[in-house]
Amino acid sequence: MTSLPISVSWQADNVRILDQRLLPAREEYLDCSDIEQVFAAIKTLSVRGAPAIGIAAAYGLVVGLSADTEERSIQHLMKVLTDRRDYLASARPTAVNLVWALDRMMSVANSDESLDAVRLLDRLVLEAQTIHEEDKASCRAIGETGYEIVKKHPRLLTHCNAGSLAVSELGTALAPMYIAHQRGVDVHVFVDETRPLLQGARLTAFELGKAGINRTLITDNMAAHVMSQKKVDAVIVGADRVVANGDAANKIGTMNLAILCQHFNLPFYIACPWSTVDLLTQTGDEILIEERGSEEITQIDGHLTSEQDTPVYNPAFDVTPHALITGYITDRGLLTAKDLLSH
Repeated sequence: MTSLPISVSWQADNVRILDQRLLPAREEYLDCSDIEQVFAAIKTLSVRGAPAIGIAAAYGLVVGLSADTEERSIQHLMKVLTDRRDYLASARPTAVNLVWALDRMMSVANSDESLDAVRLLDRLVLEAQTIHEEDKASCRAIGETGYEIVKKHPRLLTHCNAGSLAVSELGTALAPMYIAHQRGVDVHVFVDETRPLLQGARLTAFELGKAGINRTLITDNMAAHVMSQKKVDAVIVGADRVVANGDAANKIGTMNLAILCQHFNLPFYIACPWSTVDLLTQTGDEILIEERGSEEITQIDGHLTSEQDTPVYNPAFDVTPHALITGYITDRGLLTAKDLLSH
């Protein structure tokens, strides 16, 4: 779908990032020519969504290195890459794709000792591009996996943004909706605004509108009422990490929806690529939850909504227990929690 925005690209040896902080008012891009700019883009949510963060980090590992690579020994370059990997990995702790992409890049760097510095850098750029292309294929596969679900349950509710802005194209949670819409299904999506940073209001409603999909924006605390009126057939959301037992970390407020779905007997699906599945972490209790600044709660667009010194607790994610999840819409098919370990 050519009308959908592109979150990350590699252009003229720069990492080009759509600055999602400015949407929907302005579509502006950041041309990151050094690793510090990529780190800042990830940290400040200019780029967000687990797969998009991973893609940006893969490119960020090598951005700015080409100018003086020929003057470096391979040993020095490996030290630089290791330091860069650790630096980028510290930007955001919860999304597994960030570390997954960086470790995949470093595995390539360590795999062939015969390469000189110039050829190694070329190989790493190619690997980052491969990660990017694989994510596009994953998004399309997720869309196909979830198509029949959306066809059966066309009145949907989603939370945060798990569309093209969060990945390479199409999205995760939104991918089945885009595929179904293209095939003539009358899709309607209730979009949670997603406090405190309003990714639903600013991003999901924006891109669904660009794609021509019927959508209705609601505040987060309207979801139960909308479900009680029988206006929703199912909930599909993305995930930043799914662990071995099936527990899933996603934007704060996701667990609320899963609990509501249980009460109203509605299916609740997680949509994610296999790269978001972390089989080394056993349960959701082990997931490190990012906490963000108090100003995200006490202010909106720089305007105070409470007293400046009001104590704030601002976790960016919550963990939905696997028992509340109907299934996982993945690029490896529709899975249950029990299926994860066998794939």
